[in-house]
Amino acid sequence: MSDTILFKNALVVDPTEDTPKKGSLLVQDGKIARKFDDGESVPHADKVIECEGKFLSPGLIDIGVKIGEPGERHKESFKSAGASAAAGGVTTIVARSDTTPAIDTPETLAFLNRRALEASVVNVLPTAALTKGREGREMTEIGFLLDAGAVAFSDWDHVSENTKALSRAYTYAKSLGALVIGHPQEPNLSKGASATSGKFASLRGLSSVSPMAERMGLDRDIGLIEMTGVSYHADQITTARALPALERAKANGLDISAGTSIHHLTLNEFDVADYRTYFKMTPPLRSEADRLALVDALDRGLIDIISSMHTPQDEESKRLPFEAAASGAVGLETLLPAALRLYHAGHITLNKLIAAMTLNPANRLGLSAGRLDIGAPADLCVFDADVPYVLDRTKLHSKSKNTPFDGQRMQGKVIATFVAGAQVFGEV
Repeated sequence: MSDTILFKNALVVDPTEDTPKKGSLLVQDGKIARKFDDGESVPHADKVIECEGKFLSPGLIDIGVKIGEPGERHKESFKSAGASAAAGGVTTIVARSDTTPAIDTPETLAFLNRRALEASVVNVLPTAALTKGREGREMTEIGFLLDAGAVAFSDWDHVSENTKALSRAYTYAKSLGALVIGHPQEPNLSKGASATSGKFASLRGLSSVSPMAERMGLDRDIGLIEMTGVSYHADQITTARALPALERAKANGLDISAGTSIHHLTLNEFDVADYRTYFKMTPPLRSEADRLALVDALDRGLIDIISSMHTPQDEESKRLPFEAAASGAVGLETLLPAALRLYHAGHITLNKLIAAMTLNPANRLGLSAGRLDIGAPADLCVFDADVPYVLDRTKLHSKSKNTPFDGQRMQGKVIATFVAGAQVFGEV
């Protein structure tokens, strides 16, 4: 006997369609079996979940999640990251390789896979380092790491100054059909910067970097893509200056996609205020003009993917003078409600917003998840887009609580999360 679940009376957010539609969804043996329009008769099921008009979407796929294992388990474990993801409607984590030590050998990748399988309630897909030790000099064993399960290769925010070494790595990645994730920043200009250059940074006396550093880094990467033909994803485009170069690269047919972080879409440099270290990011928060340009690029499809860039940091590393404090913020649990700010503000439709966190990352990684097609995994999220609340960081499931949204009014909350039809969060 097969197990069936019927999600009934939902507003179904199919990322391949333009608007949510009333209907129901049948799940069988952990996969989507059929969709029903409003008014169609639905079959008997072993379990019925009454959605009561709430939204039903694919589970989110979050590229660029930092997990503390190995090396920094006190900041985040696979168990706590999985719980935080489930509470945020994220059903697939794409884990970063910037651990201690880096994920740069098949053995450390095997450890990551084993720990994820043991401890996480959501899917975990690993990335591996592009160069050994993330030092930008010698490429890793890309073929062996692909065989061990790596879905992409990246040194993340440790940007190599050795363009020749990168060209070799990109060429080899191309020959194996591997995806490279780049962090478009000019490394020397960016080193030591904690804010974006401008009047605000000058008034606060903060070390800063010009937005041109991102443009220059992207220009170099685009040149390497054109030279090698590698499949490339920019992890965070955060400035208006980088967008024309990205648009030209796409128009020229290069295999390039781009993401940005939810923090750069919803916050700006003024949120740093009087040295609030929970707002210290890498890259730093940008101007309001940059933020609005990113929102427009997302709406136009120039930016493909929204990620949380979840970076847990403990209290000791954040409660320091601004320039000495660690960069980054947790975001797994706040990704969806923060993104819904763009929907409520009328900047983007709900289906297009959800596609940037489901279908688009799935397509880039070659996953069958992130969609509501028949036969796709029943990785699902039920959420209320309208419920208001004030975020309390102490209630987050992550071990680290370094969120910039603490005490802020949010609108939208996850009700339940399902992975392969199994409920991993909520009570419905």
